[in-house]
Amino acid sequence: MTELAELGSATVYEASGREGLVDLDLHQVIPGSRAAGPARIARCGQGDNLMVHAVMDRAQPGEVLVLTMPDPQPVALIGELLVTQAKGRGVAALLVDAAAREVTELRELGVPVWARWIRVRGATKTEVGELDVPVEVGGATIEPGDTLVLDEDGVVVVSRDRLDEVLAASRERLEMERAKRAKLEAGELSYDLDGLRARVEGDG
Repeated sequence: MTELAELGSATVYEASGREGLVDLDLHQVIPGSRAAGPARIARCGQGDNLMVHAVMDRAQPGEVLVLTMPDPQPVALIGELLVTQAKGRGVAALLVDAAAREVTELRELGVPVWARWIRVRGATKTEVGELDVPVEVGGATIEPGDTLVLDEDGVVVVSRDRLDEVLAASRERLEMERAKRAKLEAGELSYDLDGLRARVEGDG
């Protein structure tokens, strides 16, 4: 998964055929962080984080915890103590379709977190939700075991059955971009390299 994280969400998104975009303005708690890993999902009750505590029991090293509720609200599903547990479980990152809080402490813990909101408002711990079920976040369906790629540009989901295909296409795109970058550095223009001049000016 390290390679996917290094390739980045933009490259993976384009290589996948522009599929799997989590179309949200997310707070990246640790600037410059990047991560990739299989999804471990907790679908919480409304305004409740009981299932976040429960999912820690299932979390495996390298996984990305995806934390949701039926109707996204600016309620903090995580804070310092829960992310401390996630760190102890070896979690690669957390995607929170709700709020996070205690962000100074979260940065110090060093576990990458992407959250829809930053709010101090706390959650209850009374509603039993679901673990390892498909959820929708920002228009993207995330199923257990799908791969998430997260960085400063955002979050992209790669379905399990397309992972090898998308990884190969991402590598190919990276090499194409390296070759193109060399031409651009030498003074050529994308206006010509990509055939855009003909679209604007015509064949004549």
